[in-house]
Amino acid sequence: MIKVWNKSFGVWLVLMCICCRAFSLNTSDELVREANQLLGEYKDAEALQKFEEVLVVNPDHYEALYKVSLLHSRIGLRYSDELQKGEHFILAKDFAEKALKVKKQGAESNYVMALALSNLSFVSGAKARISNLKEIKSYIDKSLASNPNYANSWHLLGRWHYKVANMNVFECAISKLIKGCTKSEASNKQAVNCFQKAIKLDGSNLNYYYDLAIVYREMKEVDQSIAILQNAMQVQPITTEDLELSRRCKVMLNNLSPS
Repeated sequence: MIKVWNKSFGVWLVLMCICCRAFSLNTSDELVREANQLLGEYKDAEALQKFEEVLVVNPDHYEALYKVSLLHSRIGLRYSDELQKGEHFILAKDFAEKALKVKKQGAESNYVMALALSNLSFVSGAKARISNLKEIKSYIDKSLASNPNYANSWHLLGRWHYKVANMNVFECAISKLIKGCTKSEASNKQAVNCFQKAIKLDGSNLNYYYDLAIVYREMKEVDQSIAILQNAMQVQPITTEDLELSRRCKVMLNNLSPS
């Protein structure tokens, strides 16, 4: 009798675990749907809160982890205070690390890690900023190896090339001292190629146009820069960040255009 009861209890326990797991998955799916809807409506703070709810139910949910990281990076950039920026960027890095534990070679997990490190560089000293460059590049490369059509990673790679190719004398000296990246590993031409690839994959992101126009201006290719800025003017701004980028593109276009 005891053996039969133990067996029945074991079966009941397994069934309960299966039911709880199914309930957890269904709850996660519904919360993710709601979070993505908020994200699509550009309600970043609300989307962040909803994705965090997903992680309460399922701490290893890959999409929730990398999107929480992405949102912290995005929200952090909106602060003018360096301390507040840094707090969000550190959280972005923490969640990127968790996403990488779930999916080490994922395009998204590697991208958000590269983005978090890149953003942290803005609030770090020169030595930390330069020493991060090799690590950032490695994560971007892994992201693109996983998904060669990931526009965000092409854009970030373009920024990496532009940053390395235009290091000043002081930054080059630090990089040499810590055996970091050298200017020979990057070029403005490679940055242009990356930004062009990003625009080809996603022509609605004003960041891509603005950064490409800046590189062309740096290369003294004014006509190319003007053409890109004119294309940017055709992109409909949606968010407040888009409106600011559109304004910057217009100012740059007016400055570069013949009077």
